[in-house]
Amino acid sequence: MSEELIPENPEQETEENEAEKVKQRKNGLYPGVSDELAANMKSGWADTELHDLQPIAQAEHTAARRAALSARFPGERLVIPAGNLKTRSNDTEYAFRASTEYAYLTGDQTQDGVLVLEPTGERGHEATVYLLPRSNRENGEFWLDGQGELWVGRRNSLAEAEQLLGIPAKDVRELPAALAEATGPVRAVRGHDASIEAALTDKVTAERDEELRVHLSEARLVKDAFEIAELQKACDATARGFEDVVRSLDKAEATSERFIEGTFFLRARIEGNDIGYGSICAAGPHATTLHWVRNDGAVRAGELLLLDAGVETNDLYTADVTRTLPINGTFSPLQRKIYDAVYEAQEAGIAAVKPGADFRDFHDASQRVLAEKLVEWGLLGDLSVEKVLELGLQRRWTLHGTGHMLGMDVHDCAAARTEAYVNGTLEPGVCLTVEPGLYFQADDLTVPEEYRGIGVRIEDDILVTEDGNRNLSAALPRQADEVEAWMAQLKG
Repeated sequence: MSEELIPENPEQETEENEAEKVKQRKNGLYPGVSDELAANMKSGWADTELHDLQPIAQAEHTAARRAALSARFPGERLVIPAGNLKTRSNDTEYAFRASTEYAYLTGDQTQDGVLVLEPTGERGHEATVYLLPRSNRENGEFWLDGQGELWVGRRNSLAEAEQLLGIPAKDVRELPAALAEATGPVRAVRGHDASIEAALTDKVTAERDEELRVHLSEARLVKDAFEIAELQKACDATARGFEDVVRSLDKAEATSERFIEGTFFLRARIEGNDIGYGSICAAGPHATTLHWVRNDGAVRAGELLLLDAGVETNDLYTADVTRTLPINGTFSPLQRKIYDAVYEAQEAGIAAVKPGADFRDFHDASQRVLAEKLVEWGLLGDLSVEKVLELGLQRRWTLHGTGHMLGMDVHDCAAARTEAYVNGTLEPGVCLTVEPGLYFQADDLTVPEEYRGIGVRIEDDILVTEDGNRNLSAALPRQADEVEAWMAQLKG
């Protein structure tokens, strides 16, 4: 990884560019920039401005989302930042991922961006997106700064951004001062941009800002047509990622769970932006750890692989799918018994997903089946299923809820009020996961020894439709016989 050049003579900068000094860095190999080199770098470049750009695919949808937000908070200035780069180590940064709220309302994903909705009386709000313009060629930023164009790539000009996003664009470097001088009620999404929060420190309250965050979370409960198409795209790519893993299981056996992780990640980067969350590649007893993300264990024939992974699309919508697979391609009788119980629980849960149903219904339906199986297997003594459910005793082996909302965040709409989410009612356009599981820890002395170290989860992404539901991840088989046949076909 190269080091950027560092100008160490500030006298070389003109007064007009004094406020835009190029960020300097210690230990550069070049002591400075000669006048001749500086002059040379300013000239001889072709005009690369892009013209007649078409709006991004979701521009119409983001406009509708902003209009709904405007109607909810009339007369108030609304500030929604994308966020800044975060340091990974010294002068290297994590890959940037725009805040969900900002991307949802603009379709833009660039660092340091800020959406501002200015109140305009009866006309609602006027939206402006504040962005970094293309890096400066007069002061040398484009070739000297670590975030300059020749170092990390070209940014869109403000004029280009306006065409793409359908929103007027201004220089974000002017925004903190403008916000500091602004008057009237303001709400902001916190936690993404410290400079914006500092400029608003005496103008906002935690309570009002939280109301904005909650509203934006609840606005995403029902997906529009663009979002549904993106979620389907994410699920389709995820299915191909699972196929890649099955084809490479022999290599994983020769190495570790990391081969599985890397195999799926390759598919996510080929077909999307990234993985939507840390992939869970849990083989053998690791499958009993709900969020096993170390992915450094052995992959052994005769054991199960619990793979929980999802591709995030280029527009930041993620799938969240789990399959539990016999590593050698065939379930043992006990593995199949446990797997079939989880499959039956998932079938009951999916059947409960429909318009007008309570959000909790699919969870309750799945949990009842799991409790019935645990009682049937004699793991809960002589207690009735009703008593087990009343006391929640099945949770020793199932632990987690049976699903959650899905969208731009893998656990989408997390800031929504309980009455709108967990205690809410399903309606067309809601997308959620249904993911029952059974996990028998390796050290659990309350179950027969042969159960210990077996973990099974089956998870699909379910869209509520007008007449029921649609399984967006149905391309991946779930029933045990179908799983075995699918694996045999892929392995050849």
